[in-house]
Amino acid sequence: MRTILIICILFLRLHTNAQTRNNYLEFKTYKKLQSYFRNHQKNTPLVSAHRGGPTTNFPENCIPTFENTIKNHPAIIETDISITKDSVLVMMHDDKLERTTNGTGKLSDYTYTELQKFFLKDNEGNLTNYKIPTLDEVLAWGKNKVIYTLDVKRNVPYKKVVEAVKKNNAEHFCIIITYNANQAEEVTKMHPKVMISVSARGQEDVERLLSKGIKKENIIAFVGISIPPDDILQYFKSQNIPMVLGTMSNLDKSAIANGDNIYKEIFSKGIFVISSDRPENVSNQIKILKNTK
Repeated sequence: MRTILIICILFLRLHTNAQTRNNYLEFKTYKKLQSYFRNHQKNTPLVSAHRGGPTTNFPENCIPTFENTIKNHPAIIETDISITKDSVLVMMHDDKLERTTNGTGKLSDYTYTELQKFFLKDNEGNLTNYKIPTLDEVLAWGKNKVIYTLDVKRNVPYKKVVEAVKKNNAEHFCIIITYNANQAEEVTKMHPKVMISVSARGQEDVERLLSKGIKKENIIAFVGISIPPDDILQYFKSQNIPMVLGTMSNLDKSAIANGDNIYKEIFSKGIFVISSDRPENVSNQIKILKNTK
């Protein structure tokens, strides 16, 4: 009887691990990651979990939350980088601690060690046992599991983020978010073999990026938080540049009011990545898309 029980437990563990691994986004080299996005028109679209996919008892920008997000579906993890008083890169969206932790004041007024006395809160205000992770910890966990899009907060030098990506050999699963051509150029000069998400609304923006020596195959275009006009969509398709659309504002609200089918409609327009506060719902629409092909 005991032997049968042990076999059953082992089977369940193996089955659980297999299910989890099926949800991994695993690329062995930067070139393979790059190729995946270059061939996006042939590949299944992706969901990006905004701030890692926070939900009840799972705070934003937290490794257990990332684990929970990919439990049932693959995901890009969008996560925010801030910097402590003693120049440690940590994961935090806000300048101040009150909303997401039981601490008070500016994060930048604390050393990393001082921050460790605080605990993270979920978006409903529930205090958890989780603490603020470092970028190094996040990169160590994410290897061969997810793709990260690293959102670099205003007071954080891109140089330190690029150094962390290099140190952790994370080029094959990290995309650095930039907001304009100058930032994209800065990152590219420091590390030509890293992919960049950059705000780009059309031909003029793309030509500016190319004029600064940024390779087209390294560009992922963030096209905003509303669906672009058809001519803009067609331009990016013609250039074979993958598009990210943010639905974390009005479009997520529209989906709640009118149905999740809106996500499927967005993908049908050629958008490759939807960045959403509702990653599970977006993922369900991706599954429907896959089943209808």
